[in-house]
Amino acid sequence: MCYQSDDQYRAGPMLRPELRPELRPELRPELRPELRPELRLLVGPWGRCMGSDCGPGGSQSRAVWCAHVDGWTTLHTNCDQGQRPSNQRNCFRVCDWHKSLYDWKLGAWNECVPVSARTFGAMRPFLCSGGEEGIQTREVGCVLQSDESPAEDDICEYFEPQPRLEQACLIPCPQDCVVSEYSPWTSCSKTCGTGLRNRVRSVLVPPLFGGAICPNLTEFQSCKPGPCKGPEGMYSLRVGLWIPCALPQTRSARQAKRRKGKGGGPKDRGVKDPETRELIQKKRNRNRLNRQESPFWDIQVGYQTRDVTCIHRNGSAVGRNLCTPRGLPPTVQTCVLPKDCQGSDWSDWSPCSKTCTDPEAPSGVRNRTRKVLQFPVGDGEECPSLEESEACEPQGDDVRPCAIYTWRTTEWSDCRVDLLLSQQDRRRSNLTGLCGGGLQTREVYCVQANAQLLANLSDLREKEKGQAQRQQQPSAPPLLSISAQSTASRPVENKLCQGPVPNRSQLCHIPCPIECQVSPWGAWGPCTFENCQDQAGKKGFKLRRRRITNEPTGGPGNCPHLVEAVPCDEPSCYDWRLVSLDRCVPDDDKTCGPGTQVARVQCVNSNGEEVDMSLCSSLAAPEPVTCQVPCSRDCVLSDWTSWSTCSQTCSSKTIEGKQMRTRSVLAYNAGEGGALCPNSSSLQEVRNCNEHACTVYHWQTGPWGPCTEDPSSLNLNTSVRLGASGDVQGPCATGMQTRKVICVRVNVGQVPPKKCPDGPRPSAMRPCRLACKKDCAVTPFSDWTSCPVTCDEAGNVESKKQSRKRLITQAASNGGQDCPEVLEEERDCELPKSCPGFRWKTHKWRKCQLVPWFLRQESPAAQETCGPGLQTRAVSCRQLDGTQADIGACLKHAKAMPAITQRCQLPCQDDCQLTNWSKFSSCTADCVGVRTRKRALIGRSKKKDKCKNTQMYPLSETQYCPCDKYNAQPVGNWSDCILPEGGRPESMLGMKVQGDIKECGQGYRYQAMVCYDQDSRLVETTRCNSHGYIEEACIIACPSDCKLSEWSNWSRCSKSCGSGVKVRSKWLREKPYNGGRPCPKLDHISQVRVYEVVPCQSDCNQYVWVAEPWSVWKVSNVDLKENCGEGVQTRKVRCMLNTIDGPSEAVEDYLCDPEEMPLGARESRLPCPEDCVLNDWGAWSRCSLPCTRTNSRVRTAFTIRWPGVGRQCPDSSDKEPCSLNLNCFNYFYNITDWSTCQLSPNAVCGSGIKTRMLDCVRSDGKSVDLKFCEEMNLEKKWQMNISCTVECPVNCQLSDWSAWSECSQTCGLEGKMWRRRSVVQASQGDGRPCPPLMEQWKPCPVRPCYRWQYSAWSECRVEGVVCGHGVRYRNLSCSVSDGSGEDEGGLVDEELCGSLELAVDGDTEIRLKEACTLPCPGECYLMEWSDWSSCVSACVKGAGVDFGSVQVRSRAVMAQEPENLQLCPDQAWESQTCSGGECYDYKWMSGRLNSTRPNIWCQRSDGLNVTGGCPPINPPMDNSSCEPSCFMLKSFCTEAGVCMCEEGYTEVLGPGGQLEQCAPIPVLEIPTAGDKKGDVKTSRAINPTSPVTVQPGRAGRTWYLQPYGPDGKLKMWVYGVAAGAFVLLIFIVSMIYLACKKPKRPQRQRQQNNRLKPLTLAYDGDTDM
Repeated sequence: MCYQSDDQYRAGPMLRPELRPELRPELRPELRPELRPELRLLVGPWGRCMGSDCGPGGSQSRAVWCAHVDGWTTLHTNCDQGQRPSNQRNCFRVCDWHKSLYDWKLGAWNECVPVSARTFGAMRPFLCSGGEEGIQTREVGCVLQSDESPAEDDICEYFEPQPRLEQACLIPCPQDCVVSEYSPWTSCSKTCGTGLRNRVRSVLVPPLFGGAICPNLTEFQSCKPGPCKGPEGMYSLRVGLWIPCALPQTRSARQAKRRKGKGGGPKDRGVKDPETRELIQKKRNRNRLNRQESPFWDIQVGYQTRDVTCIHRNGSAVGRNLCTPRGLPPTVQTCVLPKDCQGSDWSDWSPCSKTCTDPEAPSGVRNRTRKVLQFPVGDGEECPSLEESEACEPQGDDVRPCAIYTWRTTEWSDCRVDLLLSQQDRRRSNLTGLCGGGLQTREVYCVQANAQLLANLSDLREKEKGQAQRQQQPSAPPLLSISAQSTASRPVENKLCQGPVPNRSQLCHIPCPIECQVSPWGAWGPCTFENCQDQAGKKGFKLRRRRITNEPTGGPGNCPHLVEAVPCDEPSCYDWRLVSLDRCVPDDDKTCGPGTQVARVQCVNSNGEEVDMSLCSSLAAPEPVTCQVPCSRDCVLSDWTSWSTCSQTCSSKTIEGKQMRTRSVLAYNAGEGGALCPNSSSLQEVRNCNEHACTVYHWQTGPWGPCTEDPSSLNLNTSVRLGASGDVQGPCATGMQTRKVICVRVNVGQVPPKKCPDGPRPSAMRPCRLACKKDCAVTPFSDWTSCPVTCDEAGNVESKKQSRKRLITQAASNGGQDCPEVLEEERDCELPKSCPGFRWKTHKWRKCQLVPWFLRQESPAAQETCGPGLQTRAVSCRQLDGTQADIGACLKHAKAMPAITQRCQLPCQDDCQLTNWSKFSSCTADCVGVRTRKRALIGRSKKKDKCKNTQMYPLSETQYCPCDKYNAQPVGNWSDCILPEGGRPESMLGMKVQGDIKECGQGYRYQAMVCYDQDSRLVETTRCNSHGYIEEACIIACPSDCKLSEWSNWSRCSKSCGSGVKVRSKWLREKPYNGGRPCPKLDHISQVRVYEVVPCQSDCNQYVWVAEPWSVWKVSNVDLKENCGEGVQTRKVRCMLNTIDGPSEAVEDYLCDPEEMPLGARESRLPCPEDCVLNDWGAWSRCSLPCTRTNSRVRTAFTIRWPGVGRQCPDSSDKEPCSLNLNCFNYFYNITDWSTCQLSPNAVCGSGIKTRMLDCVRSDGKSVDLKFCEEMNLEKKWQMNISCTVECPVNCQLSDWSAWSECSQTCGLEGKMWRRRSVVQASQGDGRPCPPLMEQWKPCPVRPCYRWQYSAWSECRVEGVVCGHGVRYRNLSCSVSDGSGEDEGGLVDEELCGSLELAVDGDTEIRLKEACTLPCPGECYLMEWSDWSSCVSACVKGAGVDFGSVQVRSRAVMAQEPENLQLCPDQAWESQTCSGGECYDYKWMSGRLNSTRPNIWCQRSDGLNVTGGCPPINPPMDNSSCEPSCFMLKSFCTEAGVCMCEEGYTEVLGPGGQLEQCAPIPVLEIPTAGDKKGDVKTSRAINPTSPVTVQPGRAGRTWYLQPYGPDGKLKMWVYGVAAGAFVLLIFIVSMIYLACKKPKRPQRQRQQNNRLKPLTLAYDGDTDM
């Protein structure tokens, strides 16, 4: 792709040549191509690939134009068209579906190249610090994913940008080789003459990143212990390596050799040579063995040889005769011919373990195996893997979908409120009737969601197979026959369901019943017929009623009776009711005197309702009432008051109801001719009332009975199941409910029904809806639990049981079918008779095979068939019950294979032969006596004297009886306090929410016990008769909830009129502790009280003032004869409780409105005779709104007695202006705030109601009765009640404890077992919070940690010679430890490790011997490998970059002869990667190191002195400028070349004037007047050499003296100064005494002096006074 330069690109598109006439070729002929070679064609970038098809069929274009070299453009025809590049080409059009076909292929990052190397002419820095910046690149290309063939980058760039091609990197600085310090010098290699001493060091860090190579690891030094007294040993026998094992020559070769040598010697056919005898014996053995064993064990015994040479001290080989004559080591031995393991071909792949299709499920596994055809023998190669596996997916069209598992739930249990109660609430005796918020639970279980679908698919395939055989087509799609009936699924293990677990509990609500509330009883009505339509009988009743003020739950049938009846006589359905009486009209048209009042009446029915007057026509109308109009001189009486409330509601022989009314004297009569006033008894009237007997009857109803089927109903009550949504499906019948209705006489009991009126009789039957029957629904039984085979220590199969269960998904109710009793079944597992497993079976050792005779014929015992040999045996694989098994099973499952070869010895005639050792005799008791074992000589050995030497061949061994003493002791910490197991752990099939799980009380805590034997080795705890634990009782404190008192009684409403509040409270009795429920919000002041405040409404007419009649006038300053004039009247006013029958009882006066209180006394003028008499003023008329001064209100009175002649009546009307808030008021509604959420008394939480009150408020702010606002027809637009919710106090709900986990360690002291639980439901509201302890641990029983371990390698053993190739050995033993890592462990019997895999530190290849080399005297050789160094990180510490970690080991050279140094091999080292390496720093150090001479060395940051690693800069200068050097502690060399001590130290010089040591200076600090510290202290000077500067105005100075000498002792002048100071002190004290002593004087003067004597204080040197 061609691109123009930036300038060309800008010049191209900006100028359009066809718009510039001066550039047109026909106007400018000099622009023709053949005339202007500076014109050239330029191209732009290729555009986007376009086309209708995806793939390589697209096309793209680019711009091509003609331009001048100066940048301006012209017509393309001015350029040479023959060289015009193409402006179109084919391309690959990318579509979205190509994204899955193409992708970027990223190559590996190349080596990091320094930036300086990429910059031309740049020089690399000489000094490296940390690292050098570099760049590394990689190849990135777009490829087709199927075969990784390259594609155009544009395809991949269409989907994502090209990944970066290069990145910054860091090249670490070269790391030189770092070696340790030298070891101490070895002893001289010779005891006489000239030898060598060696010291070696090891490699700590190999050279990295081009660092310097390692220096020599060995340093040599010649040594001369002394002259040799005799000749030095110059020659040594050296043993070579054994050659590989080989078979002897073939029989034909040996026979040919024997025939060739048949020329001489006597012919003796009866006696065969040893070789012939061996051949015959081997043939017999081979034939017998081939009949016995399998071809696995085709073991061939061969032979191998080695060389024995004589070596000079300089390393050259010489003749063997020069070496000291001695018995040569054997040069030939038997061996096993190595054979490699041979396996069969791989078997076919097994079917995939995954048998269904599910892209989200993990892949399956398929395996293939091969068998062993030839077992490895000798040093042959081990068997390769006999089994391999790979991931797979099922193939084929008939693979069905995988099972899908999902959570299912049972139905919710009944809502229970008691689960939310606190401890205090649960202790109440009566928990019935609880309502409101509650909790309901359900069980969650796992099922296979598509089990039915998979079953149907299987059935469908079976049908399709059958149809294919019959060549018939199905008449309908088989899938349509899938039943839609919902059946419960079989539960499976919970671990199969992966999604979130559904809630196992939820809040619910039980509706609280609304109690019926009724009004007070009304007044007794008139005596009326029971049925006015049927007045045949004369039976009548007086009725009184009350109404329902709050409709109850279930309708009005649950309310108490609303009507009471009293039998009466002379009933009537209608009656006249007196409305009012007209004014008294005197008879005969007189102005005063007797008269009548006409009664205004209404006709009313028995309910008091006005009816047509004609209905009362049969009744006599009320007659006019006689009255009296007083004349001017008559006594004037007031009207009668209303009758008072009846004193009794009924009458009996002992009780009568009474009513009273009164009137008073308004004016007295004149002395002459006037009507007299009656006496005081005539001013009061009493009448009987409620004369009916106290026999009150009413209908009483019982509770409604159960809803029973109505035989007349056609619907049947069928059993139903719950649908998926939990709703009841299917029709249910309508039934009938009945109740008992009886007639009851109050305070007596049941009476015949005829005693009660039939009209208000309640119904005894009503229809109802029958509850649908619900049958119990259970799931099918789950599959039987698995039966894993486990074996005890004796190898017997442990018996186990398996179980299955089913769950109740719907409980039976309403008479449905009951649930089955058996929900869980259990049975014994079918177990094999023997434990599964495999073991090796060893067969008999074969006969010991010697080296062939022709190879050993030169040995001393060649004529005998004796000497060292080799014997073999076969092993086979068996099951634990002894049956034959494939060898591969033992290789995979059994322990290490037993040895199949061993060295043996065929005794010669001169050898001593003994039996094997017998077993040790038994001990009578531990730690008592000895035990012995014996062996005996056999054969001819019994007669040989050398064999009878018991020192060489002991025949008995004695040892003390083992002393098995064991000691038990506790180990580790106490466990958590664990409550006893309360039943089985949580089921694997279902999860249910438990109630209050017992989480407190007495539990136990455990501490592990450990058992040691007498050698402090760990043994099983059973040896100490312990079960492994110390058990101790402990207490888990129970949570205690917050405890409050009961609610107090409600206070009285805060207002007697209108809305107020009432309060009740609880007191805090006990605060919560140990995680109990918290207290509700307490009073923020006292913190011990909980208040509940609710609004209340007080009826403004609940309390009324009741005034008694006015008393008789008390006239004061008038003519008492006429009994008139100014006077006073009084009356008693009381506050009384108002009822429907009127005021009933007196209450406290504060409950009534003081503004409404009537006057208790009044002053007025009592009219005199002839005066006009008016009645009391009537009520004021109401002011019309709005209240203004122009409006007025009036009150009136009427004339009772007209005045005499010449006298006039006062005004009978009174008027006053209306004044706002005085006698005229506006009214408006006032709404209160919402109350708190109020619950039913039996509810704890849940749905409640918030209420608010409506007040009628007068314009002066006073609350008044609502009727005032209602009379004004004010709008009520407020909602008075709203629903609300109180959060439920849900306690934290936890799952059951899980089963105890496996022990964290299989053995040792620190093993722990854990069990855990989880939060199923977090606490809500004021519920009990979750406890912090979500997991518990207890120690595991201590078990000894057994392991196989090697002993140290033995010395290199070379048979009978000084040097050469030999063998070193080590033992494999069983070790026991406590697993802590600090216990080195002790050796125990190998039987205790018998159950372990034969491996050491994870390495299963056991090597108990290995070849080694013992150097010959004078030989230069490589030492053994050093230990691996500590892991070191190749890092850049400042940059935080780590290049990996490495550790190294090395082999140093060891030399013995100075002449052989040139023949020494090269030193060697090797490294390996490791993890967790430490990042070290290196720095130069200087000082005196193991010498008085100065030294400089390199030190690693961990304090190790090393060579290498420090930066290659000039090391620090030493103190060589001083002579001798200053290496004393705290000394330094001055510029003058003199050694001085540091600050705070003084120089101690030697006899020659040189510095010997720097001693610390004890300093005496003398206080001065300005010093606040008066105590004399000895301290070390801070800077004794710095001068003391006294500031102006300071009071004194401080001197520093040096009383100690260089040896640390006090100098002599100090003692002199001390003695002088003591003498001076004595002198000063004496002088003071003499100066203060005064002569005696007269007493008076002395007294005066005493009065004037100043106070003297003794100064003790403490300036703080």
